[in-house]
Amino acid sequence: MKSIVASNKKVKIIETKIPEIKTSYVLIKTLYSAISPGTELGMIENSADKEYAIGYSAVGTVVDFAETCEGFQKGDIVACYGAPYVHHAEYLLVPKTLCAKVPENVSTEEASLCGLGAIAIHALRIANLQFGETVVVVGLGVLGQLIAKIADAAAYNVIAYDLSDERSEMLENIASFSTIENMENALYQSTNNHGADAVLLCAGGKRSVLTKQCLGWIRNKGKVVIVGDIEPDFPRDLMFGKEAQILISRAGGPGRYDKIYEQQAIDYPYGFIRWTEGRNIGEYLRLVNEKRIDVQPFIKEKVFFSEATEVFESLLNKRSTILTKLIDYSN
Repeated sequence: MKSIVASNKKVKIIETKIPEIKTSYVLIKTLYSAISPGTELGMIENSADKEYAIGYSAVGTVVDFAETCEGFQKGDIVACYGAPYVHHAEYLLVPKTLCAKVPENVSTEEASLCGLGAIAIHALRIANLQFGETVVVVGLGVLGQLIAKIADAAAYNVIAYDLSDERSEMLENIASFSTIENMENALYQSTNNHGADAVLLCAGGKRSVLTKQCLGWIRNKGKVVIVGDIEPDFPRDLMFGKEAQILISRAGGPGRYDKIYEQQAIDYPYGFIRWTEGRNIGEYLRLVNEKRIDVQPFIKEKVFFSEATEVFESLLNKRSTILTKLIDYSN
């Protein structure tokens, strides 16, 4: 089979063996995988003289599974998430804890975004918002857009900001702005000058003025959740003045990077850890299935696997309304 890897700051296609089935794993023939620009462009930049498989969100058809994978059948369409098991490759061997069956009303293209959906959902869970509270989403790449849509579906008061007019205008029926002044006016008007209950920083850029500015946008005892690749450089006096909470959201939920949950595919008890990364995948699919969120604007462009190495550079354009591209394995 063929797989896409990053090496020496370039992307190339290599030939590898189709993985052999093992206990508690599902073998999937990939239909689509979604490119996550922020993560994958960073991996390409840092690849140096090593070879990295890139990608982490996909959908495909079950071609084989271990006896311990109850509930799966050959031919099932499943969404899957989580490197190194999920990447841009023709076949994927994925722990059952990282797979979820795709409902009939969800297209395979929509399902391929399941990893990004799980990450967005987990970020909102870290914010621990209550009904009626206000959240400011800063940075409207594909992840920020998803967070804003899911927060709106949960009936939070959502205010979004991105310096790109094109990206801020993509969010329909959500208060979205491309200038800080307009965003702040809307924020203080809607909260009677108290400020946001939480700010979710989905922007990148390492050291950023946003880490200081966002403390001015939260209420007393408000929260800042770091979602994007941004350095947590927060002035102590501003944090102290509001007794602000600084939180960080790691990937798609509990279970990520845990060898027992992922590598051994042993699920956490439902009653003790309600929202694992696997269950967040399922929740993303439910939201799409019930049309609580619309992800069609994110699947405007598809590229065949054989041409995929050429698309990464184009996603560097942060003003573009093309936030991601899907890799199509049909050829």
